[in-house]
Amino acid sequence: MERSSERVVPAPVPTVWAALNNTEVLRECITGCDRLEELETGVYDVAMAVRVGPVNAKFKGRMLLLDVEAPTAYTIKFEGQGGIAGFAKGLAKVSLVPHADSEQTLLRYEVSAQIGGKLAQLGSRLVDSAAKKMADDFFEKFVASFSARPENA
Repeated sequence: MERSSERVVPAPVPTVWAALNNTEVLRECITGCDRLEELETGVYDVAMAVRVGPVNAKFKGRMLLLDVEAPTAYTIKFEGQGGIAGFAKGLAKVSLVPHADSEQTLLRYEVSAQIGGKLAQLGSRLVDSAAKKMADDFFEKFVASFSARPENA
């Protein structure tokens, strides 16, 4: 499964970068996220509940930040096990580009992921639809989080 998209975030690049590296902000924006804890610099322990069609699963895994080019880009490597539901692993390349309006940032991402187990048996259309919904939900919450912040937070 591969996917790419971009969003305009209503904040300058340094502010968006800080939010993308803040575990509390990310945990609040990831639907179903039970735990996102930094174990060491760039290494995170993750637990989340996911629903894909008729399958509900709790995934536990790791997330690593690679190729960090602060404050404009990094690659996220993720691996998770969901018991009988299967596994998911992949890469997400994230980049931040200054927008014509200096108070906004263009956030671009490219994701490639593999799944196995029961999830893989559901069919690519259902899995792709669930992945798109998760990404859309994340970015909707992430962009909205900037509207909810105090001016100099």
